[in-house]
Amino acid sequence: MTVRTRSTTAVRATPGRRAGARGISRRAAAVAFLSPSMAVIGVFVTVPIALTFWISLHDWSMYTPLSEMSWRGLGNYQDLLASQEFFTALRNTVIYVLLVLVVTIPLALALGMLLYFPKNAGKGVARAALFSTYVVPTVAIAIVWGALYAPDYGPIAQAFDAVGLDAPAWLSDPGTALVSLVVFHVWQMIGYYTILVIAGLTQIPIDLYEAARIDGAGFWRQTVSVTLPLLRRTTTFIVLIAIINAIQVFDPVYILTQGGPAESTTVLSFAIQRSAFQYGLAGQASAMAFSLLLVLVAVAGVVLAAMRRRS
Repeated sequence: MTVRTRSTTAVRATPGRRAGARGISRRAAAVAFLSPSMAVIGVFVTVPIALTFWISLHDWSMYTPLSEMSWRGLGNYQDLLASQEFFTALRNTVIYVLLVLVVTIPLALALGMLLYFPKNAGKGVARAALFSTYVVPTVAIAIVWGALYAPDYGPIAQAFDAVGLDAPAWLSDPGTALVSLVVFHVWQMIGYYTILVIAGLTQIPIDLYEAARIDGAGFWRQTVSVTLPLLRRTTTFIVLIAIINAIQVFDPVYILTQGGPAESTTVLSFAIQRSAFQYGLAGQASAMAFSLLLVLVAVAGVVLAAMRRRS
């Protein structure tokens, strides 16, 4: 009897040991597969962020070796708080982001539903045409839009002249320059956000719409009660991506306006580039870049926390 008990105990212990060994081997395999990607992230993301923060604590010119940096501590950040140029760039960036969100999110939702629900033969062509604006290089699009906005020979100015109206000075007027860049940004990015909305719509079960129709709900009622609530995660992702893309805008500002006129289109990304490469103030530019990173992290945290609370 004793021998049988011991053998039974040994047999029962064997599967547990095998499961533990299997779990260890799976964890080891996961570490082995993830190690290359984590190493790449560490080299190309974490190290540059740490180096940017380290440079922001020093006085340094882009034209001298790193060994010639002089320690300044938080002096660059204190200079930012007293810099009118920094707050002008920050204000322009906030206005730019808000305008992009106000226009992009409703338009992307409307276009996404328009290209998903109706059973039309040309939906695929329309989706491809919308998405094509996103894949074209920004520099090429900016050159084309610069010609469109031209006050003398541009097609938009000629269209105004044709109806007897004076065309606005789109890029040379401080009151319209930033709005003109917002129009350019929305035109370029709306196709990408529309495709994301369509991808989110494909995840909503058709049975919910059939049940809503049986209950007598029309299109608008279905949109408010079914579509928009179930698109909440997709909408949150689009908002975050739109904010990040709008904050990082640089190419159209550099090509079309150079921050003018009268600093009306000077956004943070352009101010960082100008401080580092034109003024040679790499420490101050790094402080601005790290501050921008903190703003992005804070905005993303606030948006995600708000959506979790609503859920």
